[in-house]
Amino acid sequence: MNQKNIFSYKKNLIPLLLFIWAIGYSTNIQATTYFQDLSTQDDSINYNEYKGTVLDTESNKPLISATISVNETNISTVTNDEGKFLLKVSKDLSESKITVSHLGYRDKLISLSEFGNNPMKIKLDLSITELSEVNLDPKDPEALIRAVMEKKGTNYLSDNTIMTAFYRETIKKRRSYVSLSEAVVDVYKNPYLSSKTDIIKLYRARKSADYKKLDTLTVKLQGGPTSTLYIDVMKNPEILFTNNIIKTYEFSFGKSTKINNRHIYVINFKQRPNIEEPMYFGTLYIDSETLAMTKAVFSLNTEDREEVSKMFVRKKPRNAKVYPTEATYNIDYREKNGKWYYGYGRIDLTIKINWKKKLFNSVYKLNVEMAVTDWKKNMEKETLKPKDRLKSTVVIADEASGFSDPKFWGEYNVIEPEKSIESAIKKIQKQLRKLN
Repeated sequence: MNQKNIFSYKKNLIPLLLFIWAIGYSTNIQATTYFQDLSTQDDSINYNEYKGTVLDTESNKPLISATISVNETNISTVTNDEGKFLLKVSKDLSESKITVSHLGYRDKLISLSEFGNNPMKIKLDLSITELSEVNLDPKDPEALIRAVMEKKGTNYLSDNTIMTAFYRETIKKRRSYVSLSEAVVDVYKNPYLSSKTDIIKLYRARKSADYKKLDTLTVKLQGGPTSTLYIDVMKNPEILFTNNIIKTYEFSFGKSTKINNRHIYVINFKQRPNIEEPMYFGTLYIDSETLAMTKAVFSLNTEDREEVSKMFVRKKPRNAKVYPTEATYNIDYREKNGKWYYGYGRIDLTIKINWKKKLFNSVYKLNVEMAVTDWKKNMEKETLKPKDRLKSTVVIADEASGFSDPKFWGEYNVIEPEKSIESAIKKIQKQLRKLN
């Protein structure tokens, strides 16, 4: 491999998420909120809330990242790691129906009028793929990937859009949360064939951190929503689809599946043995009829600790070795009127810290996720002034603080917090009451 190609690979692998590490800790808990304009909130609530849990019919296990969409609108949300969701819908849409979908399962159509006061249990049936349907797979997976990229202009949004999205990032040491940040953002998204970078506006955010649990080490994530948006591989194909994709990756077919009652090709990929630089491995899901990529799940090869550490760690103490042991990325696309678009992105990282002259090491788990909850066409091609744009270097945890308002999000759809997150928020609120 020549030096030019090596540089190209490393350029594409500049960290999707950067970290800042600094010695010191703070025990201050602030109760203010960034962009919390309560004066503009109407006292009368003009929306209804619908709660539920999405489960597998046979195993009764929760289905993670299932999509709940309000039919004939662009309103949607996703289930959390416990399969739970909270959907807020304007009262004038109370007679609408929702579609609940998940890869490998049959869609379920439900009227909002069927929801009662208690959360609804929604069970999805596996979508069985007959053996004869597996034969639909073409023989050349690499050619299929190229066809996917060639049809990008046809299959994905060709209009400028403004998307409302909910973003959450968490940092855990063992089982305890040490940092929790949430935000609502507006994403000014360009057409998928455009080379222009999507831009983000921070609308409202809140956070809290318990630095007493951080071993006198402040762990911060740099990039925030920008990093989560960047893993849109159809908008930013350079992440995976380099010019030398055939020389970089080996491809193979997995067992076909279904989503929205449509056949999906499953393509597995991994870096070739002769490639020394850290690359990716994972699975791509492609609609067999339109050749649109509907989902991608991939991880970074973290075997070369030193090289991977250089990619992720921006700053660290001299007496510690810091390296990621896991970096996994998940992107889901949604379809509307024959066009696909970014619907949900998630990054999961595990970081290990080895201290010199210390017997035990520290392990942190970091998660960021962003779900598009509504969108509209940007017919006037509105844009943001540079001063109003969320910078790619932003640290959300530095931009907001406080969890004092239980109705903070108002009518905005968010990812329902899991029990562990709810517990963390209750502890934060309890601390705030003591301070007041």
